[in-house]
Amino acid sequence: MPIFIDRRLNPKDKSLGNRQRFLRRAREELKRSIRDHVRTGRIDEIDREHTVPMPRKGTSEPTFSDAKDSGRRQHILPGNKTFTAGDLIPKPSGGGGAGSSGPGSMESEDDFRFVLSREEVLDLFFEDLELPDLVKLNLKQILSFKPRRAGFTASGTPTNINVGRTMRHSHGRRIALKRPKQEEVDVIARQIAELESKPPDTVIREHIVALREELDRLERRRRRIAYVDPVDIRFNRFDPQPIPNASAVMFCLMDVSGSMGEREKDLAKRFFVLLHLFLTRRYERTDIVFIRHTHEAKEVDEHTFFYHTESGGTVVSTALEEMYRIIEKRYPVAEWNIYAAQASDGDNFATDSERCIELLDGKLMRLCQYFAYVEIIDERESHIFGTTENGTTLWRAYSEVDEKWPNFQIRRIAAPADIYPVFRELFARQPALRKNA
Repeated sequence: MPIFIDRRLNPKDKSLGNRQRFLRRAREELKRSIRDHVRTGRIDEIDREHTVPMPRKGTSEPTFSDAKDSGRRQHILPGNKTFTAGDLIPKPSGGGGAGSSGPGSMESEDDFRFVLSREEVLDLFFEDLELPDLVKLNLKQILSFKPRRAGFTASGTPTNINVGRTMRHSHGRRIALKRPKQEEVDVIARQIAELESKPPDTVIREHIVALREELDRLERRRRRIAYVDPVDIRFNRFDPQPIPNASAVMFCLMDVSGSMGEREKDLAKRFFVLLHLFLTRRYERTDIVFIRHTHEAKEVDEHTFFYHTESGGTVVSTALEEMYRIIEKRYPVAEWNIYAAQASDGDNFATDSERCIELLDGKLMRLCQYFAYVEIIDERESHIFGTTENGTTLWRAYSEVDEKWPNFQIRRIAAPADIYPVFRELFARQPALRKNA
């Protein structure tokens, strides 16, 4: 009978199973460490390998131990020259201990440090985020597939062997080639044993010789015709089946006018870097359109959007008009999920803010699945405007849109530490929103 041995090479990380179990067990602690690092560090450092300190209490394996206040136990302490039975052992003084960083004379042990790969960092960072109300529409291009059973094949991996179909082929081949059965061999062997137990004579000896030749012929034939031959083996076949994959486009609108200082532009770019990482990590079929505006708006590439310096007056409606023009030209609503994220300091002409309301109410919000507006304010104003509806002309205008459309959200950012909490509020996984008709 053939013996199948899986000789596929082990993965590079031989402790992959243990690593995945540790990630599941310490998931919350790892996510907390990553979020703290983002709040205090640079947003663009997310997209790289991280070394995360872990408290030792979070890495210990669960164990059973005796209750201290129950039962009667005896302990043997090797090398004891100080204590006798019944003595109480005092606690060590100095405040030291495993994982402790406080002052004291006791030796301490460093926290456990765990290295997360780039993929693991992004998976944990964006684990419970998604584009709100992502619906599946008619698609221009299908890029995702799932395996589907499609009969059997003569080649494949050992894990896909179909035992039933393999044995059926083996049985048919043995019948066709007339492979001797084990019962036939056993009958001849018993006949030989019976004849050998009788008094020998010429006839019996000739009969035994004939039976031995027949037995040898049957055994040779059984060896030549294997019970399971490689030609019998059949594997389950799986063909990739295309499945609908929702197409989405994200419009990134950023104010780069003169009123946006270096601090405001830096905060806006941090927000869009985080959004760009989120989209490229979680969604394969997503287009990103970058639009910068001063008193006029234009579509730019990624490098220009993040690094090019520009200044001028402020007319926010030009960015919304450019977005609507691009939608009409390249992104039919019947085939695309349309999203937008806008960042500005809120400085705009009062008459133009009214124009923004007209564009959003009359055109864009009927086309968009979701529209997020982030306003960059001064840190000194955060305690004044952070909890009120007062603010710039653009904020007041967008507040009116926010009341009418449930798929429109507005937030304020005053410092780098506000970016991640605001981003989570805007893109947290939630029930689908219904747009007004």
